[in-house]
Amino acid sequence: MCHTIPVTDTRDHTGEHLDHLVRRSWTPAGGQDAILPPHATRWLASRTGLTEQSTPAAPDSALVVGESALSDVAGKALESVVGAGNVLRGRDDRLGRTGGLSYLDLLRHRGTGELAVPDAVVVPADPEQVQRVVEVCAEHGVGLVPFGGGTSVVGGVQALRGSKESVVMLDLCRLDRLVSVDPVSRLAVLQAGVVAPEAERLLSAHGLTLGHVPQSFERATIGGFAATRSSGQASAGYGRFEDMVEGVRMATPRGEWRLGVSPASAAGPDLRQLVVGSEGVFGVITEVTVRVRPLPKARRYEGFVFDGWSRGAQVVRALAQRRVLADVTRLSDPHETEMAFALSGGWKTTLVRRYLRLRGMGDPCLLVLGWEGESEAEVVSRRKATLRVLRGRKPVTLGRPVGEKWRHGRFAGPRQRDALLDMGVCVETLETATYWSNVDTLRSAVRAALQDALARPGVTPIVACHISHAYETGGSLYFTTIVPRDPDDPIGQWEHAKAAACAAISSNGPLGTITHHHAVGVDHAPYLPAEIGRLGVDVLAAVKRELDPEGVLNPGKLLGEPR
Repeated sequence: MCHTIPVTDTRDHTGEHLDHLVRRSWTPAGGQDAILPPHATRWLASRTGLTEQSTPAAPDSALVVGESALSDVAGKALESVVGAGNVLRGRDDRLGRTGGLSYLDLLRHRGTGELAVPDAVVVPADPEQVQRVVEVCAEHGVGLVPFGGGTSVVGGVQALRGSKESVVMLDLCRLDRLVSVDPVSRLAVLQAGVVAPEAERLLSAHGLTLGHVPQSFERATIGGFAATRSSGQASAGYGRFEDMVEGVRMATPRGEWRLGVSPASAAGPDLRQLVVGSEGVFGVITEVTVRVRPLPKARRYEGFVFDGWSRGAQVVRALAQRRVLADVTRLSDPHETEMAFALSGGWKTTLVRRYLRLRGMGDPCLLVLGWEGESEAEVVSRRKATLRVLRGRKPVTLGRPVGEKWRHGRFAGPRQRDALLDMGVCVETLETATYWSNVDTLRSAVRAALQDALARPGVTPIVACHISHAYETGGSLYFTTIVPRDPDDPIGQWEHAKAAACAAISSNGPLGTITHHHAVGVDHAPYLPAEIGRLGVDVLAAVKRELDPEGVLNPGKLLGEPR
């Protein structure tokens, strides 16, 4: 008996597309902008040397957008597939799908540096149209960049032409359906363009959740999660996205490829994992079969503080190795903890800081733990198991208010970037992961590289770090840098710092992975051989040649220049 429930879509998608995406700001269209309170501005000035300045974004009309290079022949062929109204060549349409949401992307959209603008935006309606668009692009030698939420921070959606005369963005926003649900097997099939909040809304109607909540949650799509091996904030409980993927449907120039027929198989290497993380260079993911779980009926988030980074990291390691991690397990180092307290402000925060000093916390590190479950009893039981490990390690318990404040403000960080950019701040993140025996060494090496690269007379950069994903053998390290923007070379300022940090990660072994969950894109491609070896890169290049012999798919990403 088949228990799969087809989901009927009764909406009219005729001519539907996103007319203009906001690319100069992380805050989604219609979202509430973050505003930095005066006390936060004063703290940044005293901590970094930031002087009062206003650097508002240039209007879109001031940005340079060249004429489309898409040939009439190729354009008409694309129109024959998706309709003339879904091949967009207008200035605003093209600009709205230009770049990702890294600091440099946002800076370029504010009028600093050059933008790589696509020649057109193609908006297919379904997987069949995607397949035909891919074939047309291969036939006419047109570069094709898959575009979901556009949240890449490593150049993953840059409109690079490579050797092609033109490049188009394939906007998957109309592939926004929940195709089917199998509640017995706990499986759901989602189209690639479904945005994460919409996926949760669709699944909740069936009493289910995906549980994948990265910081890009408000914008990112199911296809993007799969293409980049995303990892959510509750990965300790729900798993990384590749752990959730049970099947994929992908359009390639060689034809459609479907993978995933069972929960486990010994039928050769797991080719699903070749597709997951392929960043659009092997094909365009159109549907993903994901493992889902019942909606949690109980949640509990709490805050704890440990004195010193090493002690805090040892606690997280103990939780992971005893297999009692909370679903959300996030340890901030002293610099990130200081920043969180300073930006929050208020009398309550002042009292907390005084209390921590009275408790002898000289180097406070905030640990946020969050449990979710199908019942209150399940959450209570799991919480007790976690707290048994914490006992004896002398934490200061801050309780549920701190944990709940983090949960409700978890998306505030990216939005605050917009306000910081307006103030003339260079604010960016990078991440890595390593084994527990290397965690302290790698954190120190990356911090030193960033501080040395960003420091200049009268300026002191903030380099903060946290562990947000923990495993039995190691953990991720996520760095946030805040420093006054270099007015003479704002682009080069961060490029130099990022290169120094990547060199620190990739040297001596390497010490860790070049990316834990941001993917490779353009920025990390030069460092990929150090991690997987030249032979590994050659293997990926061979797959690329087999699936995409004309080299039209996402030029310049993952593998760098065509090989």
